[in-house]
Parts: sequence; C-alpha cells; structure tokens
Amino acid sequence: MDPQEVVETSEPHLVDRVVILEPREVPLGGPRAMTVRRTLPQRARSLIGAWCFVDHYGPNDVTARNGMLVPPHPHTGLQTVSWLFAGEVDHRDSVGSHALVRPGELNLMTAGSGIAHSEVSGETTTVLHGAQLWIALPDSARNGHPFFERYVPGPISIGAATARVFIGSLAGSTSTARVFTGLVGAQLDVPAGVTVVIPVDPAFEHGVLVDAGDLTLDDTAVPVTHLAYRAPGATQLVLTAGESAATVLLIGGVPLGERIVMWWNFIGRSHEDIVRFREDWQTEVIAGGNDEGRFGRVRGYDGPSLPAPELPNVRLTPRG
Repeated sequence: MDPQEVVETSEPHLVDRVVILEPREVPLGGPRAMTVRRTLPQRARSLIGAWCFVDHYGPNDVTARNGMLVPPHPHTGLQTVSWLFAGEVDHRDSVGSHALVRPGELNLMTAGSGIAHSEVSGETTTVLHGAQLWIALPDSARNGHPFFERYVPGPISIGAATARVFIGSLAGSTSTARVFTGLVGAQLDVPAGVTVVIPVDPAFEHGVLVDAGDLTLDDTAVPVTHLAYRAPGATQLVLTAGESAATVLLIGGVPLGERIVMWWNFIGRSHEDIVRFREDWQTEVIAGGNDEGRFGRVRGYDGPSLPAPELPNVRLTPRG
C-alpha cells in the first residue's frame, strides 16, 4: 500500500457531530495495478486514534482485471491490518512469515524499526474484496522488533447485529492481537431495517467505514465506501440499516497525541527520519541485496523489490 502524497496538516473545526470523509481512488502499486478507495489520511483528517491509513477495495473480479500484485516493499513505525470480505491474499515478509489472508481472519504485521513484505492475490481467488489499514506506533514502540501475528475473532451479537472484534475490545469481546495504544477494530453486520446501539469508550474517537448497504450513524446518512468520523465523548454509536443490510468496519482509539511524518510506506517523526529510511531501503535492498540491514529480505517472492519514489522538493512536516 502506497500513500505517496504529502498530506496537509490542517483540520477544520468539527461543527457537526458526524463528519463524512469521501474516498479518493488510488492505484495500488503503480498505474496498471488494482484501484483502491482511500479515506484516510486526507486534508480533513489525518488520524482516528492511532489509525492513520484506510484503503478499501472491491468487490473486484480479478479474473478479468488486475488483482493485487504488490512486490516486496518496506514499512517503518506502523502496524498493517489486513481484513478481507472475499478472496485470498498471499503474504510474505522479511521475518519469515508466510500466510494466506482469508475473510474474517486478522493478519497483523508490526513493522517496528523496519520490515518488508509482499502481497499477491491468491491463485484461486476470483473476487477480491477487503481493506488494509495502518496503525501508527507510538514513539515508545516504533523502534521495536518487527513481528507478525494472526487472530480469528469469533462472531458475537450486539442486539440484532453481528460483530467480529479483531483489534481491542468491544461489547465484551477482546482480541488477542498486540497493540500499543488504546484501540478498537471490528466488522459489524447490521440487518436491513434494524437499529443497533454500540457501546463505546468515550475517550475514543471513532470512524465507521461503510462497505455495503444503507447506513445512518447517529441520524447522519453515511454513503457506501465513505468513512464517518465521530469525535471523542460518545458513550454509544447508533447504527441504523436502511432497505439493504449494512456491512461496516468500525475503527477507533484514544487520540494518539503525537505528531507523525508519513511518506510512502514510512512513518517517522521528522523529515530526517524519512530520508534515512528511504536511503536504507535503496542502499540495502534495491542496490545491495543486504539481508542483514534494517528491512531484511522477503523470501519466496519471484521478482524484484519495489524501489522507493523520489522525495518531494519540500520538507516533510509532522501532522496529527
């Protein structure tokens, strides 16, 4: 996943209780790649808790068009959350993990000081549909060792809705996935014509991404593929499905309270951090094939790693 743009730091005053963030289409890995819908980050909002990146894609018929084919690429200072509704993605990384990402199963990769991974649609996949999200690691954890884990949440009922909690805790269900700030992430399925009240932590800010169906959040209509933002202070979120059942991703967390610099696949705290991460990737991996450096090597991927783009001709400034 590739957020190359330099994101502006300003955020408007939140007048309304619910703010709707519109998606923008972005090619995944290059101009011939699969297109994704990106709702975070953007000018109106950079972070929701420590969640700093939301890409949503599909359902795509990958028998008739390009699927997911992302060569080995680097990450620093973040966790990647892979969540599918349909299809399979083959994940390989430089700490030796090889896993198939499947619907309803969390794959969480913690980059720490540096990791590399590849993502390829499964050979038997005909329809690909899902989301990839990033979590910014706090300063206390961003230089730790990289690792990978998997968690399969069981379904729970919240009223008439079904929830699968893959990060943090919600309605008595708790994920075992390791995170470093107060967070929640869950898939919610709301039947048509049903209203469900979701109890939430008032210290959290929340986002609701509508994957499919008709939905209102606290009486505000949320169009499909859009992300609705709710500021801290709420003790509950009221979700109502219209004529069509709604599938949503709920994310939230305690405001990070730190300013970050995010460029390409790196998260740091300064322009100099990003310059150093890019130089390490280009020198160690692209030019040198160094297995012992910051990022290591992704084994089992047949092809070259993805070179970093050129840095912009401006100084990258922290945001958040």
